[in-house]
Amino acid sequence: MQTDLQPVIDAAMRSAFPAALDPGKVYSLVTPDGRAHRIDLTGPEFTGIPARKSGTTTVRDVDSFMAYFDKHGDDDTEVYADVERRTITAVLDAHTAGDARWGGHRLQLSLRETTAWRAWTSMDGQLVPQGQFAEFIEDNLVDLVEPTAATMLELAESFEVTTSAEFQSSQRLDSGARKFSYVEEQTGKAGHKGDITIPATLTLALRPFEGSEPYKVTARFKYRLDKAKGELRLGFKIERPGDILTAAFEDIRTLIDSDVPMAVLNGAPATR
Repeated sequence: MQTDLQPVIDAAMRSAFPAALDPGKVYSLVTPDGRAHRIDLTGPEFTGIPARKSGTTTVRDVDSFMAYFDKHGDDDTEVYADVERRTITAVLDAHTAGDARWGGHRLQLSLRETTAWRAWTSMDGQLVPQGQFAEFIEDNLVDLVEPTAATMLELAESFEVTTSAEFQSSQRLDSGARKFSYVEEQTGKAGHKGDITIPATLTLALRPFEGSEPYKVTARFKYRLDKAKGELRLGFKIERPGDILTAAFEDIRTLIDSDVPMAVLNGAPATR
């Protein structure tokens, strides 16, 4: 019921100076027209602080994973290892036993193969001309364990010398190595005969992933001797490279499992 004082009250309310509202709070008020209003100043645009942590941070090694985990993780964090994707994911705000949480703040270790691993696996199973093979060996001597780098460098140089030679026969030695006989044309019809002995296998020390330890890798020499053309093509075959990657991933998982306060689950977190 409107009284004679109502016009005075309305005029006073319209002429009143607006009061400052504090960010981070929710206000309710009634305007002179009788309508109720709710003013929410809790959003980040008012407080300057995000409402919650969110987003996925990607790291490349265990040390980086643990540094971020120690800063943001808690006892209710969930950690998942996906061997197929070669990723380890921590859901830092996972649901607790009694309460739901957002599950939107995540940390992912996404393993990346090293340059050396990619170099050797890119040549795996190929047979290439001597010169190309010699160049590859020279570029990657640092990864060799057996034969020694010096022996393989000498072998690579001999490949380069005999690129114009005619290879005629091969012989398997008791050690498993292979000896190739060749004739190199010199002047007129004269020729120089010689042989090259190639070891049966190579032993490498390779880090499959950035930040991982080196692993022993065995590669068997492969060759093709085209007697009609007198051409020798060389290569190697790495023994079970997939098993090496799996072993390296499992070792990384074990490291993280020993450092975090919860069990690392086999699988992947729920999609958002």
